[in-house]
Amino acid sequence: MHVNGKVALVTGAAQGIGKAFVEELLHKGAKVALVDLNLEEGEKCKAALDEMFEPQKTLFLQCDVADQEQLRDTFRKVVQHFGRLDILVNNAGVNNEKQWEKTVQINLVSVISGTYLGLEYMSKQNGGDGGVIINMSSLAGLMPTAHQPVYCASKHGIIGFTRSTAMAANYTKNGVRINAICPGFVNTPILQSIEKEENMGQYFEYKDCIKDMIKFYGVLDPSTIAKGLITIIEDDSLNGAIMKITTSKGIHFQNYDTLTYYPKTQ
Repeated sequence: MHVNGKVALVTGAAQGIGKAFVEELLHKGAKVALVDLNLEEGEKCKAALDEMFEPQKTLFLQCDVADQEQLRDTFRKVVQHFGRLDILVNNAGVNNEKQWEKTVQINLVSVISGTYLGLEYMSKQNGGDGGVIINMSSLAGLMPTAHQPVYCASKHGIIGFTRSTAMAANYTKNGVRINAICPGFVNTPILQSIEKEENMGQYFEYKDCIKDMIKFYGVLDPSTIAKGLITIIEDDSLNGAIMKITTSKGIHFQNYDTLTYYPKTQ
């Protein structure tokens, strides 16, 4: 799929990786809906983008992705405004081991809700033209993290859900590809959350261990993750792919053993 002329919706779009996604999509010629809970950062991001691109290329909508009614209304407004939806990036996420239910709700449940909403609008079975959904996971979705078990669980869940819905898309031939991105540590505001007891809870005392991990693995720039996003969108062969991005290997993919049973499609 060529990005030029397409309509994208990005959650958690006001800062960090989400903001980098929006900028890269705009550079490639897309129209983008920025969705974020932070009204101040969202409006500031929209204003900055208006200086770089035509204002009509972007739309900012404040939304709590954990609120399914708000999320549904946001999708409706985006399609009403731009007339279509081609690319969905479920990027919003938090790190909060103390309020772990919040972490599961935002990191996993909202990704599931967003994916199903995206399918409603993009699926050829519903009159859509197909499209691409990208769910943001993490290397923590592929390996254990002793000091962030709930964050880790939420990111593992995204991978299982993404691979399963991608397989279902093959069966139904709905024209929507579904993939996930798993970056290592990225220079974003969420990285600073390990310094706060209100985020880390009982694991706060181990913050220095996490800092040592960060030094060992290195920190990625959000622009690198945005390059990976464009690769997933433009490569029509990718469905159910789990893209890994690290400082040591750059962009590469997780390999899985061939399934022993794969039901035939009609």
